[in-house]
Amino acid sequence: MSFTNNCENEKLPQQHRSAWFSFIKSIATFKGDLSSITAPPFLLSPQSITEYSAYWAEHPTLFVAPAHEDDPQKRALSVLKWFLSTLKQQHNNKDENGKKKKMKPLNPFLGELFLGKWVDEAGTTELVSEQVSHHPPATAFNLWNDEHGVRLQGHIAPKVYFSGTVNIDRKGYGVLHIDKYDEDHLVTMPKVHVEGLMTGSLCPELSGTSYIRSSSGYTTKIEYSSKGWLSGKQNSFTATIFHDDKENEPIYVAEGVWSDKYTIKECKTQKVLETFDISTIPRPPLQVAPLEHQHPLESRRAWKHVVEAINKGDIFAVGHHKSKIENEQRALRKLEKGEEREFPRRYFTRVKEDPVAEKLSEGLKGTSMKGEMDAHHMVWLWDETKYQRIQENLRNGVKSPTHARFDSGVSGMRITDTQEDVKA
Repeated sequence: MSFTNNCENEKLPQQHRSAWFSFIKSIATFKGDLSSITAPPFLLSPQSITEYSAYWAEHPTLFVAPAHEDDPQKRALSVLKWFLSTLKQQHNNKDENGKKKKMKPLNPFLGELFLGKWVDEAGTTELVSEQVSHHPPATAFNLWNDEHGVRLQGHIAPKVYFSGTVNIDRKGYGVLHIDKYDEDHLVTMPKVHVEGLMTGSLCPELSGTSYIRSSSGYTTKIEYSSKGWLSGKQNSFTATIFHDDKENEPIYVAEGVWSDKYTIKECKTQKVLETFDISTIPRPPLQVAPLEHQHPLESRRAWKHVVEAINKGDIFAVGHHKSKIENEQRALRKLEKGEEREFPRRYFTRVKEDPVAEKLSEGLKGTSMKGEMDAHHMVWLWDETKYQRIQENLRNGVKSPTHARFDSGVSGMRITDTQEDVKA
């Protein structure tokens, strides 16, 4: 079964039309980042953006596959196949059962966490995601599989704006490291625009160009296209892999639909090496701790009441619980400012530069990747010391203070409630 995006023949329910068109009018006239605008409750997804980091490894076998390819150019192809596998569920407007998704995820609060893992034939693949900035929004992530020596870390800082439609320009990047070859792959993000605004049936589409550049000397250029008025298919792409010294002599080309099937050809012989169907690759369940065992800042615990209200379709309860969390966060930021202190990040640390990413971006002047590294305003790196300290505390039974005021997940939280785990 194909799950390519399909906006046709879907209409906005009559009871939501007035609120929808009022929302469209507000974003069309708004100047600045649209992420600060409150969306109508019926648009909200029962999922926070911090959880989106899980899309990077929802196919663990593809995530670790590059660690078992000795040929560097074939390894670059393996990395491309993994990257393409991260797009389908993240950007499709329907879930695996064909049910239409609600397209507006919850905006994370500063310090929000999402922790999980996958256990399958690839072993154990772990994830830590943290909202490291709220204004502007930025989510940092680290995924790793120790058995295969593969890890991915990075951060995404989306900027949402209106220009004929809603556009999402995702600043930031990921770096995939493979221990066996001591090799890094710098991954940039494609842009997203939203179709179907006038009907209320929203479909995200990828556009523009993104890149994957490896320290072994190979670069992958991925160009995205969408269905036009008269021709073309939604979710289409063309990706070429070439050695950095021979950009005009591509080695492989992959073409097709990133949410369905695509073919991989060897350019020299024009031989089709593979027809790849993402639906045939297993997606093991993402495992997370029960809510009662989660840290108060973990996403599913913090947004519990909001998510329950969304699933019940109770828009009044959604607004009430959501506003409660947002108002508490504003009060905390005001308090911190008055006391001249900053909320401590639990797993990541802000740095002035990322030497690995900077080095891999060299030689790509004039591309969006080079501009990304030049213009990006903050870099967040995984802090292994913080992580190991927290793990040690957990092994020793040392926990952050937990009080009744955590019922909403973040209600009344003071900075002292999280400092104990992350202080130097």
